[in-house]
Amino acid sequence: MTKIIIDSKIGNYNVTTSVDGDKSISIRTLLIGSQSYGNCKIKNLPKSEDILSTIYGIKKLGVDIRIKNNLCIINGCGLNSFKYKKNLTIDAGNSGTFARLVLGLLIKSPYKIKLKGDKSLSRRDFSRVVEPLKKFGTTFNINNKGLLPLEIIGSNITRPINYYEKRGSAQCKSTIMLAALNSPGITKIKAKKSRNHTELFFKFLNLPIKISKNKNFDIINIKGENQFKAFSYEIPGDLSSSSFFIILTLLSKNSKLKIKNVNINPTRTGFIKIISKMGAKVKFKNKRLISGEEVADICVESQKNFKSINCPKKLNSNAIDEFLVIFLLAAKANGVSTFSNLEELNKKESPRLKLGSKILNMMGVKTILTNSSLKIFGNPSLELNKRIEIKNYFKDHRIFMTSVIAALAFGGKWLIHDADSYKSSFPSFLRIIRKFGHKFKIN
Repeated sequence: MTKIIIDSKIGNYNVTTSVDGDKSISIRTLLIGSQSYGNCKIKNLPKSEDILSTIYGIKKLGVDIRIKNNLCIINGCGLNSFKYKKNLTIDAGNSGTFARLVLGLLIKSPYKIKLKGDKSLSRRDFSRVVEPLKKFGTTFNINNKGLLPLEIIGSNITRPINYYEKRGSAQCKSTIMLAALNSPGITKIKAKKSRNHTELFFKFLNLPIKISKNKNFDIINIKGENQFKAFSYEIPGDLSSSSFFIILTLLSKNSKLKIKNVNINPTRTGFIKIISKMGAKVKFKNKRLISGEEVADICVESQKNFKSINCPKKLNSNAIDEFLVIFLLAAKANGVSTFSNLEELNKKESPRLKLGSKILNMMGVKTILTNSSLKIFGNPSLELNKRIEIKNYFKDHRIFMTSVIAALAFGGKWLIHDADSYKSSFPSFLRIIRKFGHKFKIN
């Protein structure tokens, strides 16, 4: 088990960098590419463990995928074209996005397929995707807690469905959309606002999709069984990965940062909106559209003062992966910050709301925690001069990276276990930290 030791705050820096490709978009690109006709060419695909699990799983379904330098080529054979032997088992590793979304493409699977994951993924709820997929005519064998492993048995005769997605889960919505590709007629989804990468991808490919919007929900109609040709696609940088360095720069002294070619999809920028309400000044420059997604260079500088926030609940779903680092900014803010309706955080790779509060307490920050909310009593003078050890956090990559940022921003001597955990989502994380000029030990 590897550990990272950080025993000093980061110095000042002026860095221009880029981050790994967006994980959410990458997994969708691989899955949708597997259903196309011809050779898809994908640039800037990250080499994280979640992406490798996705590629491995799709290969087991009989799809030819090759990676050469920075180019991934998928030889698709069309809708419902997977070819595999009986008694197939797919291991999704730690990737909840792949595990949930691939089920949408298996609703016509002629043979039983077993889906499993690692210990962390096996604690996460799959009933949220199993229940709507059953409505298409698919059969599942799954335990009464809705956890992996599960078995899926497809149907030769599927039917379109009407479904009300109430959670604001982009994974659930996307699974239904992928299943709709293999179903006749029109599938209708009323979905609480969430990430819209799948909708944008369908539009990019000119698939028959109609979307109407109101204040809280989107109404999505998809006409199924329409074959589509192969495509070329460039994956933009991941805003969730960028968030760690944005917060680090804001909390550091006399530092500047530019992150190039980052996805700024409005359904992903809840993080930016929240920290802007706290007084953070983040600029988007060189805005443009690439493969249907908004992209920009993100520029940020160090700041001294931040305001507390009563975080608007409507921003939660668009910032769900960034709250851990938002909590670090709240720890330095003037006043008490309140975050509510965040029970979804405890259903991630780890109980993130609970662990986020615990880490703040270890730093000497007072919090009030409930099952769905967190109050953080900010301290603008917060600096650490003590030993902190982070362990037993289910190897959650975001807990690890947040702990590293806290150590660099606030000081103290930190011993953080499971130092390889970041590789599941952001394999360049520590390399970029080194680019900032900071030294640390791994043993």
